[in-house]
Amino acid sequence: MQTPELTAQPQVLVLSGLDPSGGAGIQADIQAITALGCHPLPVITCLTVQDTRNVYNSAAVDPALIAEQLACLAKDTPFHAVKTGALGSAEVIDVLLEFLQPFPDVPLIVDPVIKAAGGGDLADQALIERMQSALFRRAEVITPNGIELCQLGHADYAVDAATHLLQNGCRAVLATGGHGTGPDIINHLYLQDGHEQHWHIPRHGGEYHGTGCTLAAAIAAGRARGLPLPEAIAAAQDLVSGAIQQALRVGQGQPVPNRGWTRSPS
Repeated sequence: MQTPELTAQPQVLVLSGLDPSGGAGIQADIQAITALGCHPLPVITCLTVQDTRNVYNSAAVDPALIAEQLACLAKDTPFHAVKTGALGSAEVIDVLLEFLQPFPDVPLIVDPVIKAAGGGDLADQALIERMQSALFRRAEVITPNGIELCQLGHADYAVDAATHLLQNGCRAVLATGGHGTGPDIINHLYLQDGHEQHWHIPRHGGEYHGTGCTLAAAIAAGRARGLPLPEAIAAAQDLVSGAIQQALRVGQGQPVPNRGWTRSPS
């Protein structure tokens, strides 16, 4: 029997929570990364009681187990970008940053998940403070929605909040506009050197479950493929826009982006 020829894809290490509805969290990350031609390396950071309407409870995974998983992966396989979502506890940030010390050039994309769309908490104050004081400094870009941005940046307006975050060590802030109003979603990239870039994407209906996860994971996939950050953001936005246009009715809450829309069913 002939051995099949093996191929390789860029690989993205993902640390995120498990959403039983399949709409957000690590499932969204896996689907988005796969859709853009990369292989996901998923590490679950927390388990949630969650549906398409809200998060009702969550439990963090033991940081020691996460550290063991990361060490095991690093001995076996390369990774070309890292994406984080809900992290479960401040201790997981310490584990991740220690793990990444030998890999200073690997881009880290941080989706600073604080609350579910329905208002359920996904981060306590200790976790938020550790993100602000340590994780954001290592990230190539953070991707907060408007609500998260104002909370993290301690300001009522996006530009002021982004400025505060940049002054406190963030290298880049992609302020996403999915929670806004108007005919277009406006995503605004603020850079530490003062440069800015924005994108206008037609708004389709209301809000969708898991768009933030999808966007950040898709950006990480683009960076893993070697795209510059603005090009990775543009490609990620195209994926999210298409997934929203073909969204799925999974439950009684928000529709779920169809992240498999670029692939034909097998």
